[in-house]
Amino acid sequence: MTDAPILPGQLGTPGMQLRDDPRADPRMVAAMVPLGMDGAPEPAPVDINSPLNELLEFGMGAEEGFAMLGQLLAAEAPPITNVESRTEVIKGVDGNDISLYVHTPTDVDGLMPAIVHTHGGGMAILEASNPGYVRWRDELASTGLMVIGVEFRNAAGKLGPYPFPAGLNDCFSGLKWAHENRDALGISKIVMSGESGGGNLSLATTLKAKGEGVVEMVDGVYAQCPYISGVYADKDPALPSLYENDDYFLNCSMMGSMVRMYSPDGADDTNPMAWPYHSSVEDLQGLPPHVISVNELDPLRDEGLAYFRKLLSAGVTASSRTVNGTVHAGDCLFRDAMPEVYLGTIRDISSFANSL
Repeated sequence: MTDAPILPGQLGTPGMQLRDDPRADPRMVAAMVPLGMDGAPEPAPVDINSPLNELLEFGMGAEEGFAMLGQLLAAEAPPITNVESRTEVIKGVDGNDISLYVHTPTDVDGLMPAIVHTHGGGMAILEASNPGYVRWRDELASTGLMVIGVEFRNAAGKLGPYPFPAGLNDCFSGLKWAHENRDALGISKIVMSGESGGGNLSLATTLKAKGEGVVEMVDGVYAQCPYISGVYADKDPALPSLYENDDYFLNCSMMGSMVRMYSPDGADDTNPMAWPYHSSVEDLQGLPPHVISVNELDPLRDEGLAYFRKLLSAGVTASSRTVNGTVHAGDCLFRDAMPEVYLGTIRDISSFANSL
């Protein structure tokens, strides 16, 4: 008679800390120790039921911390010398001004694929102008891609408070501009891509394009660690990673608070345009090729995989990858500590864009 297998993470060892999980990449853990991030984060002073003004105050403070993180973890990265960038200001579909940050490789002639990049932050915080995101777009562009970062309105933080669907509308506006200027820009294909909340927006922008009868604007989607279920305050047992990896860099309580920033009255909590996890198979039929990339030690891992399986059920060309040993967005953050992991994802996005 054999012993029952030990379940991973907190499913097998309640209260396990990230630093003690044998699956965690030791290079990542070592980089997190000086920042005090190798254990459970401090409980947030708010939750999904807190008054909106308290949620927005919390979002402003969280934004400051996360904005610095991207810069700290790539402080020693070598300079990128083959990319130039400029800013375009366009009118969005809501009549507002939107800044687009256009990064172009200087050593490529002729047509090239373009990435319309939607940054992370739970659709509530952070800015496309943050140094970590500038670096990410430069890294992608250095592989021979044009990369267009959308400075969309947030549900909280400096660019808020604009709840759903403001940020989605801005991302759709960025896609629309890229599509309408394909010839002038020298774009061959357009890929929507982003991580976390940006993964949500890359998927939701594609769903919006389908709903408006212009899905041909998107040639492919590469969503990383997508934040798409909204079921964090009351964890859904169908998504065991919410239990297994809770308190690993992120926690479900904090993510639940950000849900309420994005949808203050809760009316859109199961709207696929706000939370693509709730899409039906029919919603996904006819979409372009997708890649869904997830992180092994992420509470959000299983909702990304569930979306991937739903894409397959809808007949969409799709693939998935799991970046082992990493926390949420770990392959986007730890440029100095794990360059092979970071650059592996950069290469995979570039390869996908060039394969379309």
